[in-house]
Amino acid sequence: MGIQFLQLQSIDDAKMLAGIAKLHETVFGSDDNLADKIASKPELLIFLALLDSEVVGYKMGYALDKETFYSWLGGVDPQYRTHGIASQLMEKQHHYLKQQGYKLVRTKTKNQWRSMLILNIKSGFDVVDTYLDDVGEVKIVLEKKLAD
Repeated sequence: MGIQFLQLQSIDDAKMLAGIAKLHETVFGSDDNLADKIASKPELLIFLALLDSEVVGYKMGYALDKETFYSWLGGVDPQYRTHGIASQLMEKQHHYLKQQGYKLVRTKTKNQWRSMLILNIKSGFDVVDTYLDDVGEVKIVLEKKLAD
């Protein structure tokens, strides 16, 4: 499989943004006004997995401060899971963050996204907190220290 990985600081390409939104809806069941949310993040870091110019995976986040990065959203097309795409996107994100001097990556997930929770734990994240969100679902907060 010829997956191409891209790193972007912004999304100016409407077709690529539509591809991310479509994949987001496939993964999460709603587009969640993703285009507007993306536009509201001034320094978004985006990693994409493309197959024949189609978005099959994405991982995006932003700085919380100069040492902490929030890995905000990500997903892989169900057809392409078990090919290591999520792991590769995470590895590329963490490699870049280390190069930029970040010390910590934070993310959040839910029990219903069990495969992401397991990937995070296998990749060195620790559960540091849990809380109930606005609809009463448990959110799991994870952090990973980036080695020097």
